[in-house]
Amino acid sequence: MARASMLQGLRAAARSPRVGAVALQSFSSGLPLGLVWILLPAWLAYRGVDIKTIGLFSLAQAPWNFKFLWAPLMDRFSLPFLGRKRSWIVVTQLLLVGATLALAFEVHSPSVIVVAGLATLIAFASASQDIAIDAYAVEVLEPSEQGVAVGARIAVYRVAMYLAGALAITLGARLGWSWVLVGVALLFVPMIGVVVASPEPVEVPLPPRRLRDAVWGPLVSVFRMDRALEILSFVLLYKLGENLATALTRPFLIQKGFSAADVGVATATIGLGATLLGTFAGGLATERVGLGRALWISGVLQMAGCLGYALVDRLGGPISAGMFDSHRLAMYAAVGGEATFQGMAAGALGVLLLRLTSRSFSATQFALFSSIFALGRVVVGPLAGILVDALGWTPFFLFTVVAALPGLAMLERFAPWGSAEPTLGVGGMRPPKAPVGRPALAAFGIIGLTVGSGFAAAASALLDGARDFRKLSGAGRGIASFFRLSGGHLGALVAPHSTRDLISLAGPMSIGLACALATGALVAVRRGVR
Repeated sequence: MARASMLQGLRAAARSPRVGAVALQSFSSGLPLGLVWILLPAWLAYRGVDIKTIGLFSLAQAPWNFKFLWAPLMDRFSLPFLGRKRSWIVVTQLLLVGATLALAFEVHSPSVIVVAGLATLIAFASASQDIAIDAYAVEVLEPSEQGVAVGARIAVYRVAMYLAGALAITLGARLGWSWVLVGVALLFVPMIGVVVASPEPVEVPLPPRRLRDAVWGPLVSVFRMDRALEILSFVLLYKLGENLATALTRPFLIQKGFSAADVGVATATIGLGATLLGTFAGGLATERVGLGRALWISGVLQMAGCLGYALVDRLGGPISAGMFDSHRLAMYAAVGGEATFQGMAAGALGVLLLRLTSRSFSATQFALFSSIFALGRVVVGPLAGILVDALGWTPFFLFTVVAALPGLAMLERFAPWGSAEPTLGVGGMRPPKAPVGRPALAAFGIIGLTVGSGFAAAASALLDGARDFRKLSGAGRGIASFFRLSGGHLGALVAPHSTRDLISLAGPMSIGLACALATGALVAVRRGVR
């Protein structure tokens, strides 16, 4: 069924000029991701750059997480050719060509500072290109085309990531890094032709009259939308369990004794193929059974898919070198099943984001939704390591199933179980309440700070207590011991006595500050400030 769905999606993309344009444009979205996320760290390692410096290069990925900050400029301003969104795509692609060529000439005698600057420039240009491409997709696609388009987009951009990442590393070691980077830069050139040939939307929305309207209007229309908090919480939480389970997939498989070849086959071959098939299936399911049912089916399946890794942990590593070793086959099945289900969820969620986005603010709103979605993936990396250290692998994977439940609870709020389509409230605006004064706004912020930091501190203390509890043995392993250990860690956070305690306190306080800012912004947008 998944293979038939994929072929059907490809045929539909070939028939529809709109779906074909959106799908092909995604190729130039995937190239910079492979370049910055995969190729550059590997090239720096081959050049002998120390691992700490290579780790700092992850900061170059920041523009993808904060692209909503300058997205209003692309909603408000247009260039005098090709239409508002397509003109921005071409400009960013020309910038990507120039920056990648500059990087190619730099590889002969590289300066880490220059390479870091070019990597950041590529990331900024790529994030800006993504803003315009996503906005174009929102404006040009018909609702009946969204499911196929989401699957085709993800498939094409992942192929591009592979070309500019893993394949480019292989070719760079044989042909030379400079020539490979020139080749990556030239891949953007035909994509400019694709953009020029892409059709304009049938109805082009008028741009906001003022930059203030382009910044404030999208926020007001989102946060005053019926069930806005439930929908935004769902976008953040829907893939929380799956993101946790996959954050440490490679280290987990290596710890279980699987070889580098086993891990490569599982994640790069089986996992990639299963993800593409799942994405097409999830996107097409939104048309066949409805978006609401597709979100429920995909959500439950991706939650169950995490249990495969718990089975791998119980079985252990391979017991023989043969291809048909039962433990190795179980690992391949676990990775393939989880990748298929998370691909289905990504496809259905992608359709939801398209439907949530207003065509009047397509650049800013889609950038905001995608940043909220990406936030969950960014946060779980450090959290996954802490949980594994505290719980161990099998309890950790069982916990990821529990972590998926809040997202499904939020889904129930606007798409009850069995309903074909969700009640999104797009276009339905809550009547504004009386504006709040600045002292009241500050009070809301303090409440957000207190609740957020308190919850984070309690969670941190419980995890540290669980880690210490695992080290106990015999009569000491009682529930009273667990709460005593957790209480000690919580006391150290409430009344820190050492530098280590202060460092531990920084995490909960950062979360509290983020909650304070989010609470204040939400109240200001929904009620206004007098």
